[in-house]
Amino acid sequence: MRSTLLYIFSTVALLLCIQACQSDDELITDSSAKLEFSVDTLRFDTVFTELGSATKFIRVYNRHDNPINISEIRLEAGDQSFFRINVDGIPGDPATDIEVPANDSIYIFAEVTVDPDAPLSVSPFVITERLLFETNGNEQQVTLEAWGQNANYIPSRFSSGTFSLLSCDFGEITWDDPKPYVIYGILFIDSCTLNIPAGTDVYVHGGVALGDDGTGSNFAYNDGMLFVLPDGRLNITGTVDEPVVIQGDRLEEVFQEEPGQWAGIRLSSADNTVEYAEVKNALYGFYVDSAAELSIKHSQIHHTAGPALFGRHARIDAENSLFYENAGQAVQLSYGGDYFFDYCTLANYGFDSPALRLSNGVCLDPLCTQFLTNGITARFNNCIITGSRNDELVMSDFFGGTSFFDFNIQFDHCIVQVKDMLDPTEGAYPNFFEDFTTDCINAVYGDTLFVSINENDYQLDTLSIAEEAAKVINGISLDLLNRARDATNPDIGCFEYQYE
Repeated sequence: MRSTLLYIFSTVALLLCIQACQSDDELITDSSAKLEFSVDTLRFDTVFTELGSATKFIRVYNRHDNPINISEIRLEAGDQSFFRINVDGIPGDPATDIEVPANDSIYIFAEVTVDPDAPLSVSPFVITERLLFETNGNEQQVTLEAWGQNANYIPSRFSSGTFSLLSCDFGEITWDDPKPYVIYGILFIDSCTLNIPAGTDVYVHGGVALGDDGTGSNFAYNDGMLFVLPDGRLNITGTVDEPVVIQGDRLEEVFQEEPGQWAGIRLSSADNTVEYAEVKNALYGFYVDSAAELSIKHSQIHHTAGPALFGRHARIDAENSLFYENAGQAVQLSYGGDYFFDYCTLANYGFDSPALRLSNGVCLDPLCTQFLTNGITARFNNCIITGSRNDELVMSDFFGGTSFFDFNIQFDHCIVQVKDMLDPTEGAYPNFFEDFTTDCINAVYGDTLFVSINENDYQLDTLSIAEEAAKVINGISLDLLNRARDATNPDIGCFEYQYE
């Protein structure tokens, strides 16, 4: 009897197990059963057409307790698609009868290729397509999105982390192709003038690279630099409608305001000119070496990890230019030199570093017990120097004020934000306004100046204290945007307020 009962129980248990297993294996046929996706839009990095793209993937989930059959996965454009798909290791489009087990998932890998022979009228362009899923009669989709551009690779797309030379036997090279230019590695300009005319887009592929110091040891450095050697020259000639833009090569929205993506532009030569340029996303904007020269007009340098403009015993003439969102100083002028700024705006909000730093020396050790000095001459006319610190100007006179000619600094009709440096007991320059300025305004944080600091709109507010507070400078009648300045009572800063 006992063995009979055991047999019956065993048989029932086996039947229940078979029934349960059969139930688990039954495919879902309900048209309301939906798939879930890891993303609703699969976005590719900017694709410069010779490069194609990195492979990306989507994960497709079956959240149900039974398996589900995807009757078809296909690209909307079919054979005309720029994209290719691979479903769980099997390439091809369309993919059919893909079964996803209960509470499981599959991977779909996607790539995109842009035709490098596409006409310039469609480059740059956005490629958008739907990846379609049909399951039990219902259709779902994931959007595929990629940017494609034809480009000139300087010196080539395989030069990341290398050093390259651009030379032309003391002639000129002009980057005037309508396609953008993409710099890889450190590009040295020697015995050559590089002309970058209006409307040219220059992208720099940056990142951290490893170098060899010659002894077998590696060192890390910031990749992506344009380095003009003593016999080279840089000549940027944008226009107000077609500025020259130099930035990192990551064009996704999240990278648009990300600093430090590439090293910057370093100048070691005389007679470099920059007009109507925008430089952004770098470690620094322009680094002007000892004895080098730069004339910069109607330009913007922003979102840098260090100074927008760094001069080291150099000559810099700046006019109608804007420097903002710089984690280092907006402008740093050290170890002396000759500097002349007219109608410029230096705005450094949200950072601990000042908008402007001036010095006639450089320290050789952390405690500055040893240093080198060079005389500095700096003139700031009709400039705004402001930010979120008490002192947006820091001056360091290594001679201790014993020689005017070694620390020849003057601000004329400027807005300068200083406070602690004026302290008669602890401040470095309690007589700053008497000794270094003419008809300047000492702003405090909160004074009305710009349209919107949060939106980086540094045009003048209707009630700005900069309005009609400048002096007339002969030969400068336009602002950064080529708008006429008031002939008798112009505004301080790079923008002239426009009355309706």
